[in-house]
Amino acid sequence: MELFPLVILVLAFVLLIVLPARQRKKSQEQQRMLQESLTPGTPVMTTAGLHGTVAALGEGTVDLEIAPGVVVTFARQAVLEIRKPAVADGPVLPGDDADGGPADRTR
Repeated sequence: MELFPLVILVLAFVLLIVLPARQRKKSQEQQRMLQESLTPGTPVMTTAGLHGTVAALGEGTVDLEIAPGVVVTFARQAVLEIRKPAVADGPVLPGDDADGGPADRTR
């Protein structure tokens, strides 16, 4: 029973210091791998929520094309995630017929 307070203190240290540090390191490693995988033409989203396509890469920067002919430069750390390309076909909405067009409602 004399060691119980010491055991509680060690457990608190592990929970409050060691576990968050491991999570932070894992997150930093994932971010580093994401930034290394960037190539021109990759659709991305920045930490500010801006969607664009990688136009060029610099030493610590990335140029994003956010509209045709509009290129802006960001720090590489501003890239939050790689986005999946948009599907060419739109979503099928209720009431659409089998070929994807609007259902004929006059029948």
